[in-house]
Amino acid sequence: MHLILLRHGQSEWNLANRFTGWTDVDLTDAGREEAHRAGIKIREAGLRPQYFFTSYLRRAIHTLQIAADAMDLAYVQVFKDWHLNERHYGALQGLNKKDTADRYGDEQVHIWRRSYDVQPPALSPDDDRAPANQPMYGRLTDDELPLTESLKDTIERVRPCWEERIVPALHIYDTVLVAAHGNSLRALVMMLKKLSPADVLELEIPTGSPYVLDVDNRMHVISDNYL
Repeated sequence: MHLILLRHGQSEWNLANRFTGWTDVDLTDAGREEAHRAGIKIREAGLRPQYFFTSYLRRAIHTLQIAADAMDLAYVQVFKDWHLNERHYGALQGLNKKDTADRYGDEQVHIWRRSYDVQPPALSPDDDRAPANQPMYGRLTDDELPLTESLKDTIERVRPCWEERIVPALHIYDTVLVAAHGNSLRALVMMLKKLSPADVLELEIPTGSPYVLDVDNRMHVISDNYL
């Protein structure tokens, strides 16, 4: 079985060096080109995903749509799951990373960004940026929706999607593609490869580069490589 992980292409806020998290920004032209090239690479590798997963955020959705079109697989079924959203960066969302470092210090910002279990400052529930105040999350309860997240929190959020959605799909469809975000994809790799917290902190998944993991029926990784 083949699991293909695809981090979205460059987004508008990647380019602007801003904390993005759950903010629903779109791809840049460069990001759209990354998505197109990713689809070409997957097609040229002879892989034909039979089922797609993505998050609720348009930069991942549009990456998937562009890549699927490049693979001539625009008809393949897509399951959108908010559990695959990027890590929620709380009150940092929308802030320029350099300005934030100038204000709080490089060390503090590094801790917020790169530690395993430290959360950035939380949004207040009445903040317009809070997920509960956005229509796309209207069917979810306040308890389900974060106001900030550590990487550990993100991994635990992604886990139900992995166990209840993606694993069963792999047993049915053989080749599955997940288009999502740096931290939600790190969560999947951590679970698949049984990485330690220290190991996952060292893991970087580049934008627009298809990561193919061959797995057996027990979800043990046989081989993995970037296309």
